[in-house]
Amino acid sequence: MKTVTSAKIQRLEALIAGAARACVVVHTHPDGDAVGSGTALLAYLRDCRGLQADLLLPDPAAGILDFLVPESGVTVASADPAGALARLAGCDLLFCLDMNGPGRAGELEAPLRAVSARKVLVDHHPRPDEAWFDLTFSETEVSSASELLYHVLLALPGVGRADRLPLEVLTPLMAGMTADTNNFANSVFPSTLGMASELLAAGVDRDALLDALFNSYGENRFRAMGCYLERLMHITPDGVAYAILDRRTQEALGIGEGDTEGFVNLPLGIGRVRMSLFLREDDGHFRVSIRSKRGVAANRLAAESFHGGGHLCAAGGKLFFPQDIPAREMAAQYIETVTARFMRNEAPFQDR
Repeated sequence: MKTVTSAKIQRLEALIAGAARACVVVHTHPDGDAVGSGTALLAYLRDCRGLQADLLLPDPAAGILDFLVPESGVTVASADPAGALARLAGCDLLFCLDMNGPGRAGELEAPLRAVSARKVLVDHHPRPDEAWFDLTFSETEVSSASELLYHVLLALPGVGRADRLPLEVLTPLMAGMTADTNNFANSVFPSTLGMASELLAAGVDRDALLDALFNSYGENRFRAMGCYLERLMHITPDGVAYAILDRRTQEALGIGEGDTEGFVNLPLGIGRVRMSLFLREDDGHFRVSIRSKRGVAANRLAAESFHGGGHLCAAGGKLFFPQDIPAREMAAQYIETVTARFMRNEAPFQDR
């Protein structure tokens, strides 16, 4: 890990040793990597370092991730805004995980910017807001924030090996890495497989983890998947698959947060599909997920047309109405227009 230097680790150790209370914050709509890295760091700070610490989720995570969340120490800011503000105001050390800056924290952005605590970033997304943090561990050539955090924790004094950390730290790290790689289907590096091997040797129950992450959904997810593939998915002449899930269809199908996790990847199994977009309606906007095959820069499309960004083949953003499109019904036309232009101008290139 290029970013995990001895100088940075010494600085981090000094910050932890000198702290009285810590807060850990992750991005809005927290996914498996956010929840996994967040709960792992929470457990490390509380159980291994004896710190008072809290994990703040801007809004609820998917129910399928509940098995990772401890009974105490976690505050959902959208449900308890006063509690979240109080915890931020009372901390002297702030960690931001799986987010490249405070702008990814949704309604918590303004409170975060007001915090006077020392600030540490652990993230794998491009363009970190390094000027805002006191210490940054930022690397894109890594599978997940969970993997990067794992290597940071190993480098701290007295650790060195996975088996010196409790399973309450290791299991969420394995969960976050497994979720963000779609069970080793993408963004896998040699270090990723090395981490997995070390965690298995240290006692992490991968079989139980896979059951919890991938085999515990409700029936509605699979009925929605059928609707997605049969009715909602369209493929353009340029090899772009897209699907739009509006609010009314979500309610009709009984879809909750997390029930559509991974849907965007499904069309990539079709030979002629080079890129896949999935739009899910939220309040005043669509949440946009983009995945692509090698040679097509999903993150560039996200930045150019959806106020977003991300990794080369896995990115996301938002599409607002009426700011970007006059009405939600215009989303399909917008997608077809911007992707046609993008795909016809996109030059093949080598992965970086």
